[in-house]
Amino acid sequence: MFKVGLTGGIGSGKSTVSEMFKNKGISIIDADIVSREVFNIYPEIYDKIRKEFGESFFDEKNNLKRREFGSYIFKNKDERKKYEAIIMPFIKKEINDRIDALSLENKKICILDAPTLIENGVHKEMDLNILVSVDLETQIERVKKRDNLSFSEVMHRINSQMTIEEKKQYVDFIIDNS
Repeated sequence: MFKVGLTGGIGSGKSTVSEMFKNKGISIIDADIVSREVFNIYPEIYDKIRKEFGESFFDEKNNLKRREFGSYIFKNKDERKKYEAIIMPFIKKEINDRIDALSLENKKICILDAPTLIENGVHKEMDLNILVSVDLETQIERVKKRDNLSFSEVMHRINSQMTIEEKKQYVDFIIDNS
């Protein structure tokens, strides 16, 4: 099966491009969806987060306060790295399991839509990589509007990822989605 990595910064329009491919009948694995689903598939992730970060990021029903936790880790690079060390092995395993399942279904191609494809080295496992690029001003406005975040919160998220310019060095094609 031919594997395509689709990446870009937050608010670049990866989901829009991904949807275009999906409408053409191409199977999509969305790493953002996988990153949420792994909590249900591997509930031990919660225990690891509690042990590393404490109880304050959990509500009275023991649910992770995602927005509060996200704001915290995006402001603190070292804390984000600790979180990624917990979650990424589960995400990578689930992505690989889904790729294997699509291969068993004799799919000819699949696209992995992953914002941190390059940062986590997954681009090396793809046959081809595509970057969805956007100018910074458009990116900021899209994320502020979509996620109802402040400028500061948006910038913490943008700055937590590799820059678009850096990502260009690792991809085969670039889609300008400005």
